Amino acid sequence: MGVKGEEFDSTALRYHRIIIMTDADVDGAHIRTLLLTFFYRYQKALVQDGFIYIACPPLYKVERGRNHYYCYSDRELQNLVTNEMPQNAKYTIQRFKGLGEMMATQLWDTTMNPETRTLKRVEIEDAAEADRIFTILMGDRVAPRREFIETHSSKLDMTDLDI
Repeated sequence: MGVKGEEFDSTALRYHRIIIMTDADVDGAHIRTLLLTFFYRYQKALVQDGFIYIACPPLYKVERGRNHYYCYSDRELQNLVTNEMPQNAKYTIQRFKGLGEMMATQLWDTTMNPETRTLKRVEIEDAAEADRIFTILMGDRVAPRREFIETHSSKLDMTDLDI
């Protein structure tokens, strides 16, 4: 943010939001973790001052007749189909594999339009946790990585894996 060696000055920013917009799948979560780690380690003031946001794109689109619904997680999709749709209703489900798979109007309406999008402001704890996990998984110490994987792999629901 400026010439090398200059101190960071948030009052000199031209824009007051950095929005991380990644796919809604596990690959997107990995990229988000890398970016949050970068900002936490090298531009911590941006995180502390509330300039970092995460855009929330949908994972699914459900269409029934002329109506459509966007779901942002597997749980939300399951709830919609199980509790909101009439029994024996005909509907289609489209899973977005990434942002590039969405039509431009869908991407605008769900993720980019300031009037309809959902943004999550990153708190310092979010970035610190991303940094901690990144350090464990990508660091050069094997024992903490193995312990993390062993501890958390038993909690995985293998049906949620995005392979």
